[in-house]
Amino acid sequence: MKIGCFALVEPFCGMERQFEAIREMGIDYADLTDNHDGATLGVEYGFAASVSLESHPARIRSMAARTGVTLTALCAHANLLDPPSPDVYGTAQIIKAVKLAALLGINHVITTEGDPKTAWGHGLSPAERLFATAEKLQAPIEWAEELGVQLLLEPHGIVTDSVATMGDLLDRVGHEKSVGICLDTGNSWLGGSDPVEFVKAFGSRIQHVHWKDMPAEMEAQRGTVFGAGMSIIPVGAGVVDVHGVVQALKAIGFDGATTLEVAGPANVMASVAQLKEWLGE
Repeated sequence: MKIGCFALVEPFCGMERQFEAIREMGIDYADLTDNHDGATLGVEYGFAASVSLESHPARIRSMAARTGVTLTALCAHANLLDPPSPDVYGTAQIIKAVKLAALLGINHVITTEGDPKTAWGHGLSPAERLFATAEKLQAPIEWAEELGVQLLLEPHGIVTDSVATMGDLLDRVGHEKSVGICLDTGNSWLGGSDPVEFVKAFGSRIQHVHWKDMPAEMEAQRGTVFGAGMSIIPVGAGVVDVHGVVQALKAIGFDGATTLEVAGPANVMASVAQLKEWLGE
């Protein structure tokens, strides 16, 4: 099992510095995390860790090679419940992420429905949420299938945080060979599910894992908050049964890439040590 790191380690630094920081912690793998359409001032002037979806792939490839990091996934976390708009990260950006991943030789593009920001999105019925998410994923799925990339759905919203509705979504979108799951241990727990049950329910559909633990004080928010960007504690220090997830993944023979979404180098390194202990490494 490969253990990687979210490429948002140091604030106010560019993406190459994120890769360097990951390698300095002795980690070889990373997600290509934040990204955007076109150009941004923050990237141009070196204080934002983002890459353009229009980047020439050789630039990103060279960055990874210079720092010795292997990229295992490209994140394309979207808002699929609000109405489409030029300022909403949605279908068009996921398609660009799939194309860029293919050019970079990255097999996994990770997306999700995310939190709605409008009254319209919050007013959708469960059936409408399922339809809206599935509809906006159809074109990205077709591109993923064409380019040999897997589109992975992550628990990070009211649809995907539930084992039942994640199953409904997978059934609705179809394309089993090109659509899988990126299990997020913290997000699924925070949304009210048991991440171990995700492994038992979906088995080999889980192709990537995001590791997060959650502190006990977040128990009161379970089932009302859908997704968290990062954990502020090391894996094993909270109330999520991450050890149980590791054991369940080992039981199904999972040997793929995983990513730590943990804030702070000390917490990241403690999490690596804990995971390796559980893995028997």
